[in-house]
Amino acid sequence: MRPTVLCFSGLDPSGGAGLQADIEAIGQSGAHAAIACTALTIQNSQQVFGFEATSKALLLAQANAVVNDLPIKVVKSGMLGTTDNIAALAEFLAEHPEYLYVLDPVLVANSGGSLGNQQTLVKAFVELIPLADLITPNTVELRALTGEQDIERATQKLFEMGAKAVLVKGGHEDTPEYIRNVLYQQGQLISETQCPRLEGEYHGSGCSLASFIAGRLAQGDQMQNAVNHAETWLFGVLKKADIPVIGGQRIPKRF
Repeated sequence: MRPTVLCFSGLDPSGGAGLQADIEAIGQSGAHAAIACTALTIQNSQQVFGFEATSKALLLAQANAVVNDLPIKVVKSGMLGTTDNIAALAEFLAEHPEYLYVLDPVLVANSGGSLGNQQTLVKAFVELIPLADLITPNTVELRALTGEQDIERATQKLFEMGAKAVLVKGGHEDTPEYIRNVLYQQGQLISETQCPRLEGEYHGSGCSLASFIAGRLAQGDQMQNAVNHAETWLFGVLKKADIPVIGGQRIPKRF
């Protein structure tokens, strides 16, 4: 059977982000996706209206059900929603040090909608950062997690907090012509890529990127190769994204 990525994230009714994005991206990477649902969200492709989080016990029960059933190689997390769910994931990872872990530190949706109390989540994420083999913050999340406004200082602070590798995504920066992503390992710059900035905003692009990386890692890729492969793939699926609402957020066409 294909190597498996176990995804901890929320369910998005629009199918643009969250677990559906994870499943599609991991499948496209060549791996298999298993899921542990952290929350049922109320959202469409343009806006988040609310969510109801899964209990810690139910979340762990979902994850533990597939541990001895599937060849899990990597854990990937997106929306966790509550400090209880963050604690549950930390507990699960402590019991399975053999798994690689990709942390996409979701704080808010691209639309700006709330996916949990940001201040509370930031404090709780401190527990997960040292457990992650890769953290994939956009620059808004990076600043929130570290309290630093300068990108270089914020990245170094993540390493001081225990990070092993960090992919800083530059989509929220004021660079009208391009998006710059930078991969660091052990505090050192490993890879820098730029791609043309496409027109519009995209629902689920961050989920898709982190999940594709996780899928490639599950299949044995080295970190830089996994990241660069995922960036190339994501640019392709964004170029042909679906447009559910004219002038609104687009949904990556992942297959």
